[in-house]
Amino acid sequence: MTISRKKFALFAAMAMALATVIGAVLLLAADMMLHARAERSAGLNRWGYRGPVAPRKQPGEVRVAMLGGSTMFGYGVTWNEAIPALLEDELRRQSGANVRTINLGFNNEGAFASVPTLEDYAWLDYDIVALYHGYNDLLGDAAPNTAVYRHDSPMFRLTGYFPILPLALQEKAMAIRTGGNIEAAYQAARAGEAPRVAFTPTRAERTSAAALEAISKVTMAFGNQLDRLATNGASVAAVSETGSAPPWTHFCDSIYRAVKYARSRGVGVIVIAQPGSRDGKIWDKLRDQREQLHSMVSRHFGNDAGVIYVDMNGVVDPADPAISFDGLHVGVDGNRTIARALVEPVITLSRDLEMRR
Repeated sequence: MTISRKKFALFAAMAMALATVIGAVLLLAADMMLHARAERSAGLNRWGYRGPVAPRKQPGEVRVAMLGGSTMFGYGVTWNEAIPALLEDELRRQSGANVRTINLGFNNEGAFASVPTLEDYAWLDYDIVALYHGYNDLLGDAAPNTAVYRHDSPMFRLTGYFPILPLALQEKAMAIRTGGNIEAAYQAARAGEAPRVAFTPTRAERTSAAALEAISKVTMAFGNQLDRLATNGASVAAVSETGSAPPWTHFCDSIYRAVKYARSRGVGVIVIAQPGSRDGKIWDKLRDQREQLHSMVSRHFGNDAGVIYVDMNGVVDPADPAISFDGLHVGVDGNRTIARALVEPVITLSRDLEMRR
């Protein structure tokens, strides 16, 4: 028995569609398994933020969304040793308040990412926003940091689900090719160079790396198809909105827009100036940045009780080897000190929220 060309074409189309659906389901299953393994240590949960997935918001609960780069994310420590988790512990221990913190920090993101992040996570129904930026914006107006990693994922923008399988596969392949020196590989990629490593992979290792990269490209290709249905709203402002002086115009404007966005929704804001050290040109730049930030916040929000400025300079020294493992990221003791310095501002804004409810 023969079938017509029309039926054969229909059968082929259905088979291809079924294969695509099955492939997408398998990729999603693999991604969810990876999330489950990683979310309690170094990774992100399925909604793209660090730590366990927050349960449904309870009556009377105060939620604090905490934004920043790797220092807020907690690079080098587990999720419960990062600033947000330690702040939640301190708040509950000191005041017994029904407070939940949400770690929305993401490595390498700067102040520009704040508004897209707040928009993407508005469904979390946060009451207070903490903005902890500075280090990732030290290149200033010469090279503004406009990275918004989660928002760049079309699947995340469409569904809220953040896939990490492509990144995990890519890093695994990089580790195989470079003998585990992923940081060297990332630095080389940013410079457009091949990583300078002494490691020579075997044929089997080269094959494994190529296979992982191929799978990673498949998952990214699926995301590119979704990208036709989703748009990236991130853009750079051409004109200063705050009157801040170069080289911190872009940085201060980004913080300003984030504060304005939050306040327009009745959300309290804590603007945090990141801690510096005494010596070195990088810390001189941070000091100048901090002064511009403080001036901007005072000028535009000085009479707003819903905005609190907190200067972390002197609270910890990120260059102190006793608390920092790389001269920038502090360990659990330094994070706990920072968290304790944020207890009073959160309680103050929480009381203001109570009075307005």
